Amino acid sequence: MNINELIAIVKNKLEAEIVIQDLKIEDKSFLHKNHKGHQEGKFHIKLIINSDELTKTSKIVSTKRIYSILYLELKEHIHSIQILLS
Repeated sequence: MNINELIAIVKNKLEAEIVIQDLKIEDKSFLHKNHKGHQEGKFHIKLIINSDELTKTSKIVSTKRIYSILYLELKEHIHSIQILLS
């Protein structure tokens, strides 16, 4: 899987499960290329989510929901994920 495929899957899954006003997904893998734990085929992504639905719950509940939706991708293709909610 390449980063563009992963971004499309993440976007589709999140938008299917959560009412989102704006979603940006950034590839941050380049920041970690020289790290000891870097794995080929595993990506580092940053999610910037503007969702009234998520802001009605705590950040912990919202983060757990996102992790649940992206369970397979986190297990198979995502090494690190940063989530910013607004």
